[in-house]
Amino acid sequence: MKILRINTRTKSFKFEELGELAGLGGRALTSRVVNKEVPANCHPLSAENKLIFAAGVLAPTNAANSGRISVGAKSPLTGGIKESNSGGQFAHTLPKLDLLAVILEDKPEAGSPMQEIFISADKVVFKDSTVAGMRNYAAQEKLLAAYGDKAVTALVGPAGEQCLCASTIQFSDPEGLPSRSAGRGGLGAVMGSKGVKAIILDGDANAKTVYGNEELFKEARKEWVDVLRNHPVTSQGLPGFGTAVLVNVINEAGALPTKNFRMGKFDGAEKISGETLAANIEKRGGKVKHGCHTGCVIQCSQVYHGADGKYLTTGFEYETIWGFGANLLIDNLDDIAAMDRTCDEVGVDTIEMANTMAMAMEGGTLAWGDSKGVLAELNKVGTSDPLGRIYGNGTSYTAKAFGVDRIPVVKNQALPAYDPRAVKGVGVTYATTPMGADHTAGYGVCQNVLKVGGDVDGHKKEGNIEISKNLQIATAAVDSLGLCLFVAFAILDDARGVPCMAKLISGLTGKEMSVDEMIGIGVNCLKDELDFNKRAGFTDEDDQLPRFFREELLAPHNVGWGYSTEELQAAKV
Repeated sequence: MKILRINTRTKSFKFEELGELAGLGGRALTSRVVNKEVPANCHPLSAENKLIFAAGVLAPTNAANSGRISVGAKSPLTGGIKESNSGGQFAHTLPKLDLLAVILEDKPEAGSPMQEIFISADKVVFKDSTVAGMRNYAAQEKLLAAYGDKAVTALVGPAGEQCLCASTIQFSDPEGLPSRSAGRGGLGAVMGSKGVKAIILDGDANAKTVYGNEELFKEARKEWVDVLRNHPVTSQGLPGFGTAVLVNVINEAGALPTKNFRMGKFDGAEKISGETLAANIEKRGGKVKHGCHTGCVIQCSQVYHGADGKYLTTGFEYETIWGFGANLLIDNLDDIAAMDRTCDEVGVDTIEMANTMAMAMEGGTLAWGDSKGVLAELNKVGTSDPLGRIYGNGTSYTAKAFGVDRIPVVKNQALPAYDPRAVKGVGVTYATTPMGADHTAGYGVCQNVLKVGGDVDGHKKEGNIEISKNLQIATAAVDSLGLCLFVAFAILDDARGVPCMAKLISGLTGKEMSVDEMIGIGVNCLKDELDFNKRAGFTDEDDQLPRFFREELLAPHNVGWGYSTEELQAAKV
């Protein structure tokens, strides 16, 4: 497979051999390219930044849950290195074009028209975009009409075109909808700065994968499916209720952030729970089980219809439901679903936008619990409305505009749906990951709440730095293979899981991959990321939670934080 480099200023391109990038994929590849090729002190929207789309090591295969795409760049939101991870069809389609990665470089002259870039097996075609300025669903419909129903896309909404710091890149799902988001870190702004509205991959591409040891791979693939289908979380909880199964679980644990992280329990949790979501789907149509990419056996996504029985959104995640729900004191699930759809349409991250709306409420421009008001404000993003420009640049930016000092961010990125005082394993991750506050970088909820992969008290400091460090390493490896993070639930409890992952790689390449070598991919990935951030100006002082988390106890269990910045350094490789 090859790397495709596209110069967005000259509209030229070249196919390159993998060279020193051979053996890498996904996050390990994006972070290596960013660290080696992007000046750490550059402006994220400058010509010096690069935007990398990389399939994982296992993307050329039909291994279950191997279709995650990594997008990397210097983040406009954090100012540090970023890998944003998404589902959709993009990762599995790249190898069919004999590509492992696409890199967007340079930037066009100011005022140049937005471009569509069509990539087929032997050519790259640039075209002035016919969908510039359009919201994502309408744009996607028009793109499929032009390029065929099998076309696979990555596109930015109006927020990305405006280079707003909370903007996403939306990827098409198995049904062709632009519903899957590379959401965190504002990488849609980098794509917008390159003058690219959409990348379209030829859906008829059919390059075949050559296995080094196909029999070994088939044996490992069968075992891998068995591992995933025999864990209660990946075979029952997630398929039955989606990630929203966590609403009641985290609420009962006293860790559901409520009213901008003031409390750990929300009285309206049942109304926005996974159980309520599943009941609504049962009544209205839609799908409880749905995969974000072909080959998913977990099926944690879903198709959600509104009260009118018509399609409203898909990929309706726990973090979104928490953010626009408990975080804002909103208990209307249909309104929250409409907020999710609006964010997908405009192209902004739901976690960042939910915390942004909390800043508007803190500042007195919205009332707590005002779901209709939130919808109205979200619809200003991506328009000419100045407030929309403020919101679209995220939580910290909005807090400054409204004079708010209770700002739940680390490295300028908004915190997700687990209060770090009650789930310290994930709190350590928020503080120390190079990504900024990011639960997926080291999901300590497993051991702290779900008791998967061990039992470590999330209220106490003991053991949680070690848990976070180990999970950060393992997660970087999983991201680099292109696997869904949720495979972690199974592999943490099933001793077959991790060796089976190494066996899948061995079967693909024909070269034996040890477990230690596979974990080494994660370690080296983190080293790349930490090195970049250090050169970008980050210090140990950036590895800490905001002051209010350190000073306030969280009800109902009255737990605090308690970690010094010096202690937290032990979580880094």
